Amino acid sequence: MQARSALFDLYGDYLRARGSRAPVAALVRLLAPLDIAAPAVRTAVSRMVRQGWLHPLRLASGPGYLLTPKAARRLDEAAARVYRTGRGGWDGRFDMILLHQPVARQDALRLTYLGYGPLSDQVWVAPRASEEIEAVLSEAEAGYERFSASHTSGSDIVSRAWDLKRIGQSYEDFVETLRPVMKAVTPRSTDEEAYAARFRLVHAWRSFLFQDPQLPTALLPTGWPGVKAALFFDKHATRLRPAADRHVERCLQSATRGGRVGFSDV
Repeated sequence: MQARSALFDLYGDYLRARGSRAPVAALVRLLAPLDIAAPAVRTAVSRMVRQGWLHPLRLASGPGYLLTPKAARRLDEAAARVYRTGRGGWDGRFDMILLHQPVARQDALRLTYLGYGPLSDQVWVAPRASEEIEAVLSEAEAGYERFSASHTSGSDIVSRAWDLKRIGQSYEDFVETLRPVMKAVTPRSTDEEAYAARFRLVHAWRSFLFQDPQLPTALLPTGWPGVKAALFFDKHATRLRPAADRHVERCLQSATRGGRVGFSDV
């Protein structure tokens, strides 16, 4: 787990609801259970400041970092997709982007993150229009035309734009890999252990934002593995949340006091 990616997860899943800020000492404490060392945390924080994701500020407990408005918007959007809140139905239409020329690999990844799949290097489609797509293409300085399109055989477009077999296998691997990690957290586990396990669960689940466009049920094959994986994620993310929250609160309070972090049983 990379420090920068873990920081995004930490702010999005825990600190966004706690004022979107934290002292650097707390950031170090909160990533320690993930085997991320303090120097890596500080390096990642500096990089995120340069990229406009974090803003340095002085807290009563010492130096800290606040989410920028850009980062807050991105994390809120990601959270809605991770926890599948506020999603509407499907109107049977695709959002189609015709690029004047292919975009760079990094920009292609951003299109994938927004739920778009390539029919070719210059034709991208999504089952739902993204509010960010025009800003992303503008930043990429990409010329384009945009259409709303329907198709009499949506499954044909899906099979061309996305590798559902690979995505489905990734969902099966997710459950297989995380099941023993979740099973290891029992009522006798510490809050820190529950927090670390939940963090790994959410971190792994977030990776699907770059893989799965969250297609409507009408376009998915029967027995889609993503359904079982989502139930698995929801069950354990909810089960471990209280203990994880207690650990986060303790780390934040300890960083403020400059004292030692203690742990209690789940």
